[in-house]
Amino acid sequence: MKRILVTGGAGFIGSHLCERLVNEGNDVICLDNFYTGSKENVWHLIGKPNFEVVRHDVCQPYWAEVDEIYNLACPASPIHYQHDPIQTTKTSIFGAYHMLGLARRTKCKILQSSTSEVYGDPAIHPQPESYWGNVNTIGIRSCYDEGKRCAETMFFDYHRQHQVRIKVIRIFNTYGPRMAQHDGRVVSNFIMQALRNEDITIYGDGQQTRSFQYVSDLIEGMVRMMESGDDFTGPVNIGNPGEFTMLELAEKVIAMTGSRSKIVFEPLPQDDPKKRRPDITLAKEKLNWEPKVKLDEGLRKTIDYFKTTL
Repeated sequence: MKRILVTGGAGFIGSHLCERLVNEGNDVICLDNFYTGSKENVWHLIGKPNFEVVRHDVCQPYWAEVDEIYNLACPASPIHYQHDPIQTTKTSIFGAYHMLGLARRTKCKILQSSTSEVYGDPAIHPQPESYWGNVNTIGIRSCYDEGKRCAETMFFDYHRQHQVRIKVIRIFNTYGPRMAQHDGRVVSNFIMQALRNEDITIYGDGQQTRSFQYVSDLIEGMVRMMESGDDFTGPVNIGNPGEFTMLELAEKVIAMTGSRSKIVFEPLPQDDPKKRRPDITLAKEKLNWEPKVKLDEGLRKTIDYFKTTL
């Protein structure tokens, strides 16, 4: 049994990670300030002897004796991270700083959940880890993009200067049960609009692309990365290389829900990436990992979940 700290553990992704780690018999501390996380996401784990929830903001120091840290704390949807951009930047940077300090003191392994947003609006397609990105440092998305980029910098500086055992993954668009209904991400937006027979809103001409990864595939990649040898720090892309246009996704959701929704088009938001697709060669080589869940299968499970929330 390992004692594992998961920051942002009551969020969409964090709750699935906590569930996996608890079910494997680990002693799990779920740390969350509930800004975007929800107790409902981990309600089924509360009461288990190897699980505890702590309300805490990672912008403040936290002390515990742990064997591993998964640092997931940060709003991840545009609506949430743009609502309070200064707090978003602080969460990424101060959260990384405090968790790295804890990892240094306890000599434990620490994983940073970075993001494909570090690539910005990419000039290289698909995006390999060697690509430095094309990011606007002063745009409305910069609080998230630059906060995550700076956190990566801090992780590697702690590794070089203090020999902290780090792991860095870059998460591409992920979806599945426990997504918030109104979190502003495209899969949840389309599904909720379709289930309510409302107009489905596409920003731009609908030809911009994304790659969609089901949450169970991501959790498997995270755990494999944490269990990999200390000589492999990353960063490594964890995402599904299947690429779909927004128009294709909207049409698929309408068909799968039997919705009467119509598709409407709105102007593209500032700095919204035109293409996004991971090169997962490194993940295959170093982690023996690749996604297993096809989009139709994952969407079906996610649609079934959202039906229960209506």
